[in-house]
Amino acid sequence: MVRLRSKRLFIALLLLILTTSLLAQSAPSAAPSDLDTYVANSMKTFEVPGMAVAIVKDGKILVTKGYGVCKLGDPTAVDEFTMFAIGSNTKAFTTAALATLIDEGKLSWDDHVYERLPGFVMYDAYVSHEMTIRDLLTHRSGMGLGEGDLLFWPHSTYTRDDIIHKLRFMKPASSFRSRYAYDNLLYMTAGQIIPAVTGTSWDDYIRQRIFAPLGMKHSTVSSKDFKPGDDYASPHSRVDGKLQVIPLEDLDNVGPAGSINSCAADMAKWVQLQLNQGKFSDRDGHLFTEPRSREMWSAQTILPIGDPPPTLVTLKAKFGAYALGWGLRDYRGRKLVGHTGGVAGFVSRVMLVPEEKLGIVILTNAEEGGAFDAILYHVLDYYFQAPPTDWIANFKARKDEDEKDAAEAMKKAEASRAANSKPSLPLEKYAGAYNDAWYGPISIRYENGGLVISFDHTPGMVGDLQHWQYDTFKAHWRVHTIEDAFVTFSLNSDGSIDSARMAAVSPLADFSFDYQDLLLKPAVGSDKH
Repeated sequence: MVRLRSKRLFIALLLLILTTSLLAQSAPSAAPSDLDTYVANSMKTFEVPGMAVAIVKDGKILVTKGYGVCKLGDPTAVDEFTMFAIGSNTKAFTTAALATLIDEGKLSWDDHVYERLPGFVMYDAYVSHEMTIRDLLTHRSGMGLGEGDLLFWPHSTYTRDDIIHKLRFMKPASSFRSRYAYDNLLYMTAGQIIPAVTGTSWDDYIRQRIFAPLGMKHSTVSSKDFKPGDDYASPHSRVDGKLQVIPLEDLDNVGPAGSINSCAADMAKWVQLQLNQGKFSDRDGHLFTEPRSREMWSAQTILPIGDPPPTLVTLKAKFGAYALGWGLRDYRGRKLVGHTGGVAGFVSRVMLVPEEKLGIVILTNAEEGGAFDAILYHVLDYYFQAPPTDWIANFKARKDEDEKDAAEAMKKAEASRAANSKPSLPLEKYAGAYNDAWYGPISIRYENGGLVISFDHTPGMVGDLQHWQYDTFKAHWRVHTIEDAFVTFSLNSDGSIDSARMAAVSPLADFSFDYQDLLLKPAVGSDKH
């Protein structure tokens, strides 16, 4: 009887070993065979001039490849070393840099910010005292979505220290730590803790402590680092309905939140390190320790779960959270650790699937998130052995629906406006110097029979104020990549101007055009007011 049981146990163990071996053999380890075709189809559908893709699996770099061209009208092809702006994917580099200091005992995630940055002040005194480095990194400060981004976007003359000083004038949109609202300014603030502790600028620290050890030889922390003849992609955006090349954006004054430029070959090394939980893949040692890696991938701020449109119902998540420089969610039973990045003319995506030892990077030189998402989920489905889905068609349907809804909203607004109404005052009475508590000086001048608005610290923000209705005008910026805005004046009982409010015209305007956070007040002592 004992022998029979032993024999049965042996057979059961043998079957288990054979089954496990077969499953391991059936799980894909190579890159998808149709990757090139799928990328080409996505680029064509979404009109993306150039793209670069990297795939890391089981510790090996399987793909680092470029597609398309660097610039419309120029045959120079994208390759694995072509540089793209990665936008907010920079945030994970900033948290990794801070993690190295925590490993060295120089910092803690829960250090109070004011102790590391003397003079750090938020609008609320309690928040000023209680804000920690962790809070800076988790989008739960109480600030509104993108609040204050006009301090750097479009490029302004304000420095990082100027912007940190202006945090004290930004009214919260919710209570501290109660709600998620994505922000950039506090990530930049977190990056400035690095020079405060080490005496080395964030820029040099990233170069010396991350780029150099990983061999990311092509990556830069500023678009100003590019020289004529360098291998970099040009940004593209739709201007007046047509895809066009636009200038590179200067993001130096908010660098730790989004100024890094990189390529498929370098980002593959970054992803390799992340999947290896901070350890180098080609030698002993680590950039940051495994405990720091676990912390950076641990949920900090819970995200609301919405319902995707019918064409994307498969993407409905069971959980969503923001960690430290990374977003968390699930897909087909796996935990995803990822982030997107957006800069004028570029969008990018980095996605890690730790339990599958899988990492994917997609860089583009056009503002088409559907293009990289379609490729991302096609690659994930391949490795997850999921039924095929036409993600290109599904994301294109989503894009078309969003654009249709926005067009209808703008058409409805146009139809409902009182086009025959007149301003309450002669146009020249609206001219003068204005001031916003956090942005600073904004000028409106009477010129050639019309009004011109300019943001004094943002050279590109000069626009013509076209009358819309009553005391509302529409700012049509002379740089057409800047989103148009409504400007509505409020009057005092004596007919003088009390204030002006702004709001984006298009429902699809990027949240970084945070016009709604401005309150323009006539400047004290202005001759015009």
